[in-house]
Amino acid sequence: MKQKTILITGASHGIGKAIAARFAAEGFSLVLNCKNDIDILRDYAHKLESTCGAQVLAIPGDVSDHAFVCEMFAQAEEAFGTVDILVNNAGISQIGLLSDLSIDDWNRVIATNLTSVYSCCHEAIPGMIRQKSGCIINISSVWGNAGASCEVAYSASKGGVNSFTKALAKELAPSNITVNAIACGVIDTRMNKCFDEEERAALESEIPMGRFGKPQEVAALAWQLACSPAYLTGQILTIDGGWQ
Repeated sequence: MKQKTILITGASHGIGKAIAARFAAEGFSLVLNCKNDIDILRDYAHKLESTCGAQVLAIPGDVSDHAFVCEMFAQAEEAFGTVDILVNNAGISQIGLLSDLSIDDWNRVIATNLTSVYSCCHEAIPGMIRQKSGCIINISSVWGNAGASCEVAYSASKGGVNSFTKALAKELAPSNITVNAIACGVIDTRMNKCFDEEERAALESEIPMGRFGKPQEVAALAWQLACSPAYLTGQILTIDGGWQ
């Protein structure tokens, strides 16, 4: 039986890195991607190979570039065959007033957070359809549901991911391919290092669980989705400690 393969974008830090660790421990072959921190990604790939015995292929590059995504999937399929699970995790934020947001910054956020999801799904789907199975997990945000002041571009991109998830799930359900999204609250990752101690304490006080979430908790939910019945599809699952 073919060993299952997972492809994870934005895998050098935070949520993507935690998901990689979880699936490596479960015996998957991994294709890991990031745009920056290439040495960190490659070192982590070697670590997973040595500690978990996983087969890991690190492919650095920008998933907002459709041509790169096509090449990444070609490399992945040459190495491992069909990608069984796709995790669209790559994402960036842009904080500030919309009136101060340049069109270049807007396009950069939308391309990284939303267009990359299109590109990766577009390349993953044919193989999944051929084998009549597959799992797509999109990492989204509570701001895709509610919107956040001073994060209009980010909120719009994640709202797009949520609608994309629901629509694609309906399209792929006849092929036994699930599509779900995880809407994260405040997770203790590099993206949220922008908060100083006072801001962090104030934010934690708003969260009923009284703390930021851990990347490993999101990874645990991703694993549960990968193991869930195929009838669970088209859902936006929120993990936020009861915050929103």
